[in-house]
Amino acid sequence: MKKRLFILVEGEDDVRFFGRIIKPLFISRYDSIEFIPYACIKRVKVNNFLKSIRQMNNDYIFVADIDTERSVRDKKQILYFHFNNIAGHSIVIVIKEIESWYYAGLSAISARDLGVEVRPATDEMFKEEFNELMPRRFDSRIDFMFEILKSFSLETAVSKNRSFKFFVERYHLADTIPDMLRHEA
Repeated sequence: MKKRLFILVEGEDDVRFFGRIIKPLFISRYDSIEFIPYACIKRVKVNNFLKSIRQMNNDYIFVADIDTERSVRDKKQILYFHFNNIAGHSIVIVIKEIESWYYAGLSAISARDLGVEVRPATDEMFKEEFNELMPRRFDSRIDFMFEILKSFSLETAVSKNRSFKFFVERYHLADTIPDMLRHEA
């Protein structure tokens, strides 16, 4: 019997990314996959939700940006302090922010087509830098993100962002890459 997977993410940019890129990689493992943007929910509610997921014997992934913390360990300590029902093995830390995962998926060809510079690594990318790299022809950063997702290469992202690579390896996702996420580097 399959279970449900809940992916708790900070906000809507994360929901977009995980919905388009990550959900197809997990779909064969679960009856349903649901996204919970927790940043706007009171901590007590998130804590109770984490507890109920565990009681229902379902799975969850709790995603958080490292932001300005010095290490993954430091960020996890903050999460343990805020959410006493969180399990360490279910935490995924994005370095630095989700925008770095978006940009990591741009192959050289896709970057050229979008009119942005090729980056060999995106581990140090913050939201502000991502926004500065956005070509003027896009009406909004959301439009830019959607364009990136259309040509996103999981294989390229794994080679350009260590925390994304860790995530893919941790959940054994490399073997499940659908053709839609395979693009030339």
